[in-house]
Amino acid sequence: MTSDPDRLKRAAAARAIEFVESGMVLGLGTGSTAAFVVEELAARVACGLSIIAIPTSERTAGLARRLGIPLTSFAEHHRIDLAIDGADEVQRSTLDLIKGRGGALLREKIVAAASRRFIVVVDQEKLVDRLGEHNSVPVEVAQFGWQATAASLAKLGAEPDLRQASEGPFITDGGNLILDCRFGPIDDPERTERLIKMTVGVVENGLFIGRSSAVIVATDSGVDIMTGGKGNVA
Repeated sequence: MTSDPDRLKRAAAARAIEFVESGMVLGLGTGSTAAFVVEELAARVACGLSIIAIPTSERTAGLARRLGIPLTSFAEHHRIDLAIDGADEVQRSTLDLIKGRGGALLREKIVAAASRRFIVVVDQEKLVDRLGEHNSVPVEVAQFGWQATAASLAKLGAEPDLRQASEGPFITDGGNLILDCRFGPIDDPERTERLIKMTVGVVENGLFIGRSSAVIVATDSGVDIMTGGKGNVA
């Protein structure tokens, strides 16, 4: 039986797919919520919806291929009409995000930055008053000298923890490591993102500031849409 959080995620995913139109180039996210988006999208493709998609991870690409969603790349399409992805935390007042629990934050941010509209799909548990309340900030770093990079991040107030997989450190699709950096509630996410990006050895970080067009939130009472500043979801 589908768990209640999964039921909420699927409801939000189904609402997000309503913004997809034939002829679009789509960005497909990574993670459990994004998987529901891919499944809902595949059902519409099977019924005649004509789209092509750029996935943010090899995992999402594999799922999309299995379900019959045609894929493309940035070599063919430099801009994306609409990207749909999940998030680990959403700040209510700004719609700023923490992403990267699925390990694809670099590709996710590239896709978000290249998208005219970026819709985020979450359940109600992901909403917070301040980013960092419940989740660490994933930071993708080069393998070489990662210990020095971790030390530099610690000077910013983080508690970095090297992410592990079943057989050693977690390796991203880009061949990098991830440091999960616990900051606690973040007073100034924009400044924190900037300082992380300035740290030598950092490839990208999971703070997505000012990128959300809308956040679709599944709650026990229904699906709500919170609007932001990038693009127009109407």
